[in-house]
Amino acid sequence: QVQLVESGGGLVQPGGSLRLSCAASGMFSIIAMGWYRQAPGKGRELVATITNDGSTTFADSLKGRFTISLDNAKNTVYLQMNSLKAEDTAAYYCNAIGRTSALGIRRNYWGQGTQVTVSS
Repeated sequence: QVQLVESGGGLVQPGGSLRLSCAASGMFSIIAMGWYRQAPGKGRELVATITNDGSTTFADSLKGRFTISLDNAKNTVYLQMNSLKAEDTAAYYCNAIGRTSALGIRRNYWGQGTQVTVSS
């Protein structure tokens, strides 16, 4: 059974930083991991993704403030968020794309989400 366990969310003041972590278990191989977010009343949007060979994709508005990294040995993806703004407030969801066996099909998996609130 695939599990994505997120951690690191919380309350932070504007201009502050947070580091989110997401550890995946139960997967035979991971192709890519990433983060999406959903603010109240809005749809889920891309934050950043990273492939197992290190290629990254970012939402244009977040480039320069957020960085993503992947520890392949630990199947863990990190999102470093700096210079946080009130508009970054959202539930952040971890995503993993991979297989649960050598011959399994590629599937998309989601974590439960971790809340990030940026407020003074």
